[in-house]
Amino acid sequence: MSLMLKLLSITLLLNSFVYAANISDKVEDFLDDKFMENPRLKSVDVKVSDVVPLSQLKGWNAYIVDVKAYLKSKPKRLIKQRMIWFSNGRIITKELTDMQDGESLTDLVKPPFKDEYYTKENLIFGNADAKHKVAIFSDPLCPFCKGFVPGALDYMKKQPEKFAVYYYHFPLERLHPASVHLVKAAAAAELQGHKNVVEKLYKVHVNSNERDVKKILGAFNKVEGTNLTPKDLNTPAVIKQVNHDYDTANAVMVSGTPTIYLDGKVDNTKQKYLKVK
Repeated sequence: MSLMLKLLSITLLLNSFVYAANISDKVEDFLDDKFMENPRLKSVDVKVSDVVPLSQLKGWNAYIVDVKAYLKSKPKRLIKQRMIWFSNGRIITKELTDMQDGESLTDLVKPPFKDEYYTKENLIFGNADAKHKVAIFSDPLCPFCKGFVPGALDYMKKQPEKFAVYYYHFPLERLHPASVHLVKAAAAAELQGHKNVVEKLYKVHVNSNERDVKKILGAFNKVEGTNLTPKDLNTPAVIKQVNHDYDTANAVMVSGTPTIYLDGKVDNTKQKYLKVK
């Protein structure tokens, strides 16, 4: 759960913001005030970027909200998060679930995976004009990712005309701090022209809580056949690529790993790629 969501209860009232010009303004004002109740935050900016009417609930809309915040402890570090809230103008809630099928309405209104997110830098296997496009967001130290990603990549790599596989680094820093340095190393290795970096990345053995960059690089270099140094992880090109992956994940509201998209739609089963023709 994110820092911001910990501040809020699931369902709240918007009554105190009746002065706002419209519901979007009320949502922005309400969340702005609620987030600022966190003493750790220096500033917060909340903007509604899109409104999606809910066909399941008359009078209710989904509000896609972009939040930017700065921490008092790290005043130069910008935190960006996209989230979805539901409101009818009086009640605001983070979760709505269809009782008939148990499906979260959040999944129905998440932003689509746009064509512009498929970049050549993220294409690791297959032809760009392949029949199907697959986007994978993953953390190399996530146990679930380790159990899914290597096998999925091996399966799709063998069918380059069928699958264009795009990979996005999404390290879960709070759970696996070592993965932050690992993905920077992977980006650096790819920029240096090394091949099959992502595949080998899942063979790197390092404690997920390790914070010593030299130890992490030692394990990485041994598996990847590289000779990276700590300074290689913080070049402008590496930071640009890593930030691009973070920004893409935020744009489509990836919240966990592994997350897989097949032809622009999130696949919560992570099995649909096995069934496409």
